[in-house]
Amino acid sequence: MNAPALAPARERAFLLTLAAVQVSHIVDFMVMMPLGPYLMQGLGVDTRGFGLLVAAYSFGAAASGLLAAGFVDRFERKRTLLVLFAAFLVATLACGLATGFATLFAARVLAGVFGGILGSLVQTLLADAIPFARRAAAVGFVSTAFSVSTVAGVPLSLWLAEALGWRAPFLAIAALGAAVWLAGCRALPVLDAHRDGVAPRPPLAAIGGVLADANQRWALLFSGTLIFSGFVVIPYLTVYSIGNAGVLPGQIPLIYLLGGLATLFTARRIGHWADRTGKLQAFRRLALAALAPILLLTHVGEVGLLGWLPGSLAFFVLVSGRMIPAMALIASAADPAHRGAAMSLNATVQSLAMGAASTLAGFVITEGPYGRFTGYGEVGWIAVAAGLAAIALAGRVAVHDAR
Repeated sequence: MNAPALAPARERAFLLTLAAVQVSHIVDFMVMMPLGPYLMQGLGVDTRGFGLLVAAYSFGAAASGLLAAGFVDRFERKRTLLVLFAAFLVATLACGLATGFATLFAARVLAGVFGGILGSLVQTLLADAIPFARRAAAVGFVSTAFSVSTVAGVPLSLWLAEALGWRAPFLAIAALGAAVWLAGCRALPVLDAHRDGVAPRPPLAAIGGVLADANQRWALLFSGTLIFSGFVVIPYLTVYSIGNAGVLPGQIPLIYLLGGLATLFTARRIGHWADRTGKLQAFRRLALAALAPILLLTHVGEVGLLGWLPGSLAFFVLVSGRMIPAMALIASAADPAHRGAAMSLNATVQSLAMGAASTLAGFVITEGPYGRFTGYGEVGWIAVAAGLAAIALAGRVAVHDAR
């Protein structure tokens, strides 16, 4: 039922293409957070309105992941990915053409509907094509998409927003994503071994089959808790750094550039290390270490750029790094024949966790006089509690395939 091994050159092209798809939708999602000051000023929204704009993508992704879980394993993987990627690019274009809060909110929901499932499909294709023994390394390679997004995508998007307005980044993402789509038509292999000898299940049966598996329930709970612990903090890092830590708006692209360079250096190394050390052990060490920068950044006072950078660099490396062994575990917890359904439900759980986290943070954090924010320290402790819960839950996830 596993796909034939790819030749080395074909495997590299396959992983590069998946990474490029990841860059497109990661930049589209990530750029919303540092665009906070531009959107709050340009659209006249407060922290709650901004939190809803961030959550819109997540809630759209949650709905599509649940819907896709019932159907995704019926279709060949490559074609499914390309169709959804094309629809995502149209939705991103609509974000750039939005005329106000309501239209941007609607466009962000649509971007989430199509973009949210892309991440789970990328992980599904990766797990179908790459053996378990090398899977964390492959996840680490594709995870460099996060690094590229922060090194190039987010800083360039912010410079575009500064020069041309907040709509420009979305238009640029749609244009570059179209080139990636064309490359994907050639570079991605046909992957349909998961359908060999497997009768299609009705949509509700496909979803029920995943939820009936206790191991999958633990994997979903682990995944949602881990994502919640990060995204209760992430959306407000930029506005807090400017309002409370004394970072200047023009210095934000530099923070993302340096953070992205750091993760670009560490992501693949973390993947190889996790394969050698054991994915569970690697996750636990990284997740425990990540609690320190979470607490530091959510409690720091006015320190300026130089005082902010050490914590932000550690945050980039450790919070993103813990996802590499975590996703290798989650993707490997499912039966390959039903991995698409499991990963689609995982996307739903992750998206709900993102949306719930950013919405909760938007209500806990308030903007006071002189643009200073209160309540971020409480958000930091919430993140730590969720992070510790994720460390405990990781041990309940068993690996299904170890080919």
